[in-house]
Amino acid sequence: MLTVLGDSAKLCDGVTRREIMRVGGLSLFAGMSLPGYLRATESSATTRPGRAKSVVLFNLLGGPSQMDMFDLKPNAPVEVRGEFLPIATSVDGLQICEHLPNVAKLMHKTTLIRTVSHGYNAHNPLPIMTGFTGGNFGQLKADPTDPPDVGAICQYLGLGPRNLPGAVCLPCYPGWGESSMYAGLRRPGPYGGFLGSQYDPLFAVCDPKFGREPTVKFYDPVLPIGDPQLPSVDELPDITVNRLSRRRSMLDQLDTQFAKTRQSGSIDRLSLFQQTAFDMLTSSKTRDAFDLSQESADTRDRYGRNLSGSSMLVARRLVEVGVPFISVHAEIFGKYGHSYDMHENNFGMLKDYNLPILDQCVPALIEDLDSRGLLDSTLVIVMGEMGRAPKINSKAGRDHWPQCGFSLLAGGGVKRGFVYGETDKQAAYPISHAVSPGDLVATIYQQLGIDPHLTVRDQTGRPIGISHGGEPITEIIA
Repeated sequence: MLTVLGDSAKLCDGVTRREIMRVGGLSLFAGMSLPGYLRATESSATTRPGRAKSVVLFNLLGGPSQMDMFDLKPNAPVEVRGEFLPIATSVDGLQICEHLPNVAKLMHKTTLIRTVSHGYNAHNPLPIMTGFTGGNFGQLKADPTDPPDVGAICQYLGLGPRNLPGAVCLPCYPGWGESSMYAGLRRPGPYGGFLGSQYDPLFAVCDPKFGREPTVKFYDPVLPIGDPQLPSVDELPDITVNRLSRRRSMLDQLDTQFAKTRQSGSIDRLSLFQQTAFDMLTSSKTRDAFDLSQESADTRDRYGRNLSGSSMLVARRLVEVGVPFISVHAEIFGKYGHSYDMHENNFGMLKDYNLPILDQCVPALIEDLDSRGLLDSTLVIVMGEMGRAPKINSKAGRDHWPQCGFSLLAGGGVKRGFVYGETDKQAAYPISHAVSPGDLVATIYQQLGIDPHLTVRDQTGRPIGISHGGEPITEIIA
C-alpha cells in the first residue's frame, strides 16, 4: 500500500501520475519531490478507457427524499407512500417519480444505488465528500482537523493540468446562503482538512437574485437567479493587487498584471501553492470556463437560467478543460428556502421547486457530456448527505433519515441501466447491498485512478485511509 507522508514525500520515477496514484507497494525513488515529479511528468498524460478523468458531484444539500424520488413504494400505507405516482423509465421494470420525466428517459445511462446508509445525522456534505462518518453531528463549520475531501486528494496528488485547479466548488462554499443566524457558515466537506488549506478547492462566488418574498419562511422556496463567478484576485494569499487599476475591467487587470508580474520574476518567489493559485485565476482556460456568454441561448435554456443550472453548465465547461473534481451544491437560502431539508411542505417543495430544477439540469449535463464524447470519462454523481424519514409528519414533511438514501451515477466507467441494492417495504432500511459513504468515495477514487487504500498523515502523524475503510463497489463497475 502506498503511504504519502506529506509535502516531503518522495514518489517513484518512470511511471505516469495516474499509475503512481493507483498502484500500491511502489518502490520510492529518493531525491524526487512532489513538485519536481509533477514538473517532470507534466506532459505525460495518460488515458484509461472506461475510467474517469473528471467527477461532477451534484450535492442535494438537506437530504433528498428517497421514497419520493427514486424508490417509490406505491403499496405502502398512505402515511408512507406520499402523494407522487411512479412512472416507467428507459430501463425495463424500473420506475421513478412522475415529476422526473426527463431523468426517466435517460435511466438507461445510469446506475442507481438505493441503499446508501450511515449514521451521520447532520446537514454537511462531509460524509459523501470524504467517506468519513465518525464526526460530530453538531459540527456546523469546517475544522482544520477534518479529513480531506476527494477534491483535496486530487490536488494533493497533482491530478489535472498545473495551470488549472484540481477541484472547483460551485456556486460557492456550502453554507454561504444561510440565514443571519448562521451567517458565514462553512459547512464541513469540500476542504483540505488536516492536509492544509492549500488543498481547498477553488471556491466560486455568486450573488443570486430572488424574484419575490416567500409566503412561508423556509418552506416556500424562491428560485435563485444568477451565475457562479471566479473569485477576486484580492482573495489570493500574499498577492497585493492595490497596484491594479480599479478603472479598468477585471479582465484587463488580470491580463496586464499577469504579464507584468511574470516579466518581473516576482512570481518565482511565491510558493508552489501561490503560483498555482495565481495561474488558476489568470489562466484563460479558467476564465473561459466561467464565461457563460460563450454558450448559446438554447444551451442556457436547456440547463435552466437559475443558479443550479448555471453551475452545472460551468461544471461541464470545467470538465472540458480537464478539472478533475467539480462539486455543485444546492444551497439552503435562509428564508428563501431550505432546499432538500423538507421538514414541512415536502411534496410542494419537490413538485414546484426541487424536482423541476433537477429534471432539467442533470439530463442536460449528461446528454451534453455524452454528445461531446465525455461521458465515459466523466463520473456524474447526484445525491445528498442523507435520506428522509418514511413516515410523513404532521406538517406534510419528512424528517432526517441517514439510515437510507440514494445515489444516482452516470458515466465514468459505471454500468448503464443498473440498479444496486434493495430496501424494505417503506424505503427505510437496506435489505441487501448496503453502501456506506466510504464505499462511494472509494469507488470515486478507483474510477479516478487513485488507490482507494492510499493513506495520508493527519496533523498528529497518523496514517489515515482516504476512503476511511470503504471499499469500491465492484458490482456497479462496467
